Amino acid sequence: MWTVLTTTDAALKAQLLARGAVDARLAACAQISAPVTSVYRWEGRIETSEEWQILFKTTAERYPLLQEWLQEAHDYETPEIIATPVAAGSAAYLDWVRRETSA
Repeated sequence: MWTVLTTTDAALKAQLLARGAVDARLAACAQISAPVTSVYRWEGRIETSEEWQILFKTTAERYPLLQEWLQEAHDYETPEIIATPVAAGSAAYLDWVRRETSA
């Protein structure tokens, strides 16, 4: 299993990304966190913005399709897409993720 993180600049956009990925069975679950403050360098300037984080739960097999879908569905020029493999977890939960992401 993998967790995949992205951010967006509006709650509605976060909900649409989360629902779209789950509906397409690219993720079994997507959790949207309350706004966070992001500080980053963009085009030579330091920017500060409010963003919503979305954490997707998927399988290693579905990750490439989720990444491709996020790049197409996201409105950022360079969206944050960070994938982290899950080293361990509840067998029942991991089985659920596999079932829910089966095409």
